[in-house]
Amino acid sequence: MELAEFNEKHNHKCSEERKYKAPKEPAVLAALEDFKDKKFGLMMHWGLSSQFDSFESWALPDQDRSWAWSNLDEYKDMSCSDFRKMYWDKKKDFNPTAMDPDKWAKEAKNAGFKYFLFTTKHHDGFCLWDTKYTDFKVTASDCPFHTNKNADICKALFDAFRKQDINVHAYFSKPDWHSEFYWIKDSRKGDYKTRMPNYSVFFNRKIWKKFVEYTANQMTEIVSNYGKIDCLWLDGGQVCPARGMNLGLSDIAKKLRAIQPSLMIVDRTVGGINENFLTPEQTVPDHVINAPWESCITLGRAFSYRKNDEFKDARQIIHLLCNIVAKGGNLALNIGPDINGNIPDEVYDILHSIGKWLDKNGFAIYATRPQAPHLDNKVVYTTKANEVFAIYLADKDEVLSGKLQLKYAKVANEVIFNNKKLAFTQSNDTILVDLAQVVDSANKDTDLAYVFTIK
Repeated sequence: MELAEFNEKHNHKCSEERKYKAPKEPAVLAALEDFKDKKFGLMMHWGLSSQFDSFESWALPDQDRSWAWSNLDEYKDMSCSDFRKMYWDKKKDFNPTAMDPDKWAKEAKNAGFKYFLFTTKHHDGFCLWDTKYTDFKVTASDCPFHTNKNADICKALFDAFRKQDINVHAYFSKPDWHSEFYWIKDSRKGDYKTRMPNYSVFFNRKIWKKFVEYTANQMTEIVSNYGKIDCLWLDGGQVCPARGMNLGLSDIAKKLRAIQPSLMIVDRTVGGINENFLTPEQTVPDHVINAPWESCITLGRAFSYRKNDEFKDARQIIHLLCNIVAKGGNLALNIGPDINGNIPDEVYDILHSIGKWLDKNGFAIYATRPQAPHLDNKVVYTTKANEVFAIYLADKDEVLSGKLQLKYAKVANEVIFNNKKLAFTQSNDTILVDLAQVVDSANKDTDLAYVFTIK
């Protein structure tokens, strides 16, 4: 799928670069530079929704039924109210005994991921850590998984990924549709639910204050009790001061950074001082963004698990990664385990291919920065130290032939491919390389994209 087609299909909202405000804390600024070096993260959506073949927990509000129920034909005669009751009760069936934190972390390491972004809870409010502020959690006594050695899923996963030197980013939903302080009982609005609280925050400030306290307490738990958290990634941008729903996030941030001074916070789509990097979703910007940013893109069709899913192949992912990095961003690639804690073998195969390419060519990706002209035909550019990397995004089954044109404004001393110096000619800002020199040293691990180093 071409980039323009990909973006047109998804086109999710993202905060504007011109409104970006860099944090002031030196430790957070240093963390952002490290984040910009990482380039490639594993994102994982998991929870009760994984057993419904649905769009995460979006099937719960009546407001979103028209689209979120597209794969829920077996429930089509059920009201949203009855569906919610049945959904909440699925906690009693949640028992993902196939989950293997160490395997997941090792596979992530071998695939070249440098950080791990995991859903501590989605909008449905089901907590995958041992929170003390609700019983709607994986460690509750009526959840069969609570006796498993990995019952505190966040702890098990965060510990396993850190052992592989992979940073931890914690996804946290600001809206919580299960909370008694968000969707309250006996609301004047009746049983019809939207993404918003089902009461007026302005006229029910005591209830909203309880929700703010609940949210702050849970954020504090994660940052206090689960080791080094590099980023608190906040979803649900509709919960924001502009809509009258002020969580007092700046005050919360100060308290959290008193615990972990380098903590990055991402108040997605809200903008301002608490959105430390921008997060285009299922979209690759068509230009360089001069602020820290990360595209979150699914390997399959959706963020949560889907039966008989259709996955992007390794070539598509490498091309997405190269395109994103050339524009100054990171790629958070999302994978959704099934309800039992399995990841399909096909996914592992794709990750193995990605890992082989990055093991050989990661020098042109990690810790690089954008280099003009960024993208020229099928070549993207990155730079590091005194080197420029021109990455040719080869089509499937493409046979290299003819001359490749590379853009470079300075005088080039060497052009290298696979540790081999190539003969080239240079005129003004254009370098021509005869691709016949490349064919002999190309192989199956590099034919997803070819990296030329210009010194």
